[in-house]
Amino acid sequence: MPKNLPLLLIRIVVGIIFLTEGILKFVYPGDLGSGRFAHIGLPMPHLLAPFVAGVEIAAGAALILNAYAGAAAVLLLCVIVTAIVTTKIPILLGHGFGSFSVPKNTAHTGFLGFIHEARTDLAMLFSLVAILLDSGVSLRRSASRQKR
Repeated sequence: MPKNLPLLLIRIVVGIIFLTEGILKFVYPGDLGSGRFAHIGLPMPHLLAPFVAGVEIAAGAALILNAYAGAAAVLLLCVIVTAIVTTKIPILLGHGFGSFSVPKNTAHTGFLGFIHEARTDLAMLFSLVAILLDSGVSLRRSASRQKR
């Protein structure tokens, strides 16, 4: 088995999921795009949802093709962290968090409710971290930039 096969599989699955989710935001804007963003309480949902969808499509395709995978992972990390903060942290806390509230159909709150509801988001989060680490992209400033 090639050494890179496990991470290749992770990149492809994560890429397909984000690519598909981005497309679905355009196909079903009321349920998954701007309508969902407005329901969550995100600002300017009519602009933000198509922008996020475009990022998901482009970065998802980049992961599948292994083109700029590290940069794509950084963009998708921003998306998934925002999703966790806006939709899953209120579940963890058991009450609203800023302007974001616990979704109405949430059966359980607290740690176990959070783990249950956030399982896919957490899998995406840690998979993206693995892709980023494997890509060699450094989030630190280079020595030449620091000297300026």
